[in-house]
Amino acid sequence: MDISTLIGILLGFGGILIGNAIEGGHLNSLTQLTAALIVFGGTFGATMISNSMEDFKIGMRMISLAFKAEPPEHREKLARDVVRLAQLARRETLLAIEKELPKLSSPFLKNILKMVVDGVDAKTLRLVYEHQIEVDEKRRLAYAKVWADAGGFAPTIGIIGAVLGLIHVMANLVDTSALGKGIAVAFVATIYGVGSANLFFLPVANKIKRRVLRESEEKEMLLEAAVAIAQGMSATVVEEKVRGYLA
Repeated sequence: MDISTLIGILLGFGGILIGNAIEGGHLNSLTQLTAALIVFGGTFGATMISNSMEDFKIGMRMISLAFKAEPPEHREKLARDVVRLAQLARRETLLAIEKELPKLSSPFLKNILKMVVDGVDAKTLRLVYEHQIEVDEKRRLAYAKVWADAGGFAPTIGIIGAVLGLIHVMANLVDTSALGKGIAVAFVATIYGVGSANLFFLPVANKIKRRVLRESEEKEMLLEAAVAIAQGMSATVVEEKVRGYLA
């Protein structure tokens, strides 16, 4: 798990709850089912309208990227693999790489090297896979936009909840027992909308986008290395090419 996401959520929500408690507030005062239904129901409803059902479903599933940690030295391991394969290709032939393909952990690298072994030239490799990386990145960023949309709608839906609460208050001025509840729903709805947008929806969207861009960058590194191998460059040149992606 990406510990920064978990700690960030705990710090964000925890800081608000602790601050509320210090000021003498109670947790019960922030727990309003009606406000939650208005804000989160309205937010996800508006988000579904803004996106296709496929984009919405995949975007929801992509939340795992915000919590999934990249294995330690993952990119460094891939870099070592391509340098080793470059050494093997120079020492023997490109065909010698084929028996190493099952050992590779990256499906993307496997696909590129299969084409290298099949004799596809470097120019074609770059043309095919640069386009693939670009299209895949745009598609996944569109899925991640689902969370950014939710972050944009939530504060406004929170204001709607506040207005509804105040309308309820105004309609029951005679019944003083309902005033407190109506006012609470009004203000809590605003807190739910603004808080969820800035402490969860938008940060999650940014984290997912960052992961998508990092994965695209990783694929670019592997493509550069594979092109260098196809061109018969030495392992030293391949190592220098991938070094910049490891900084």
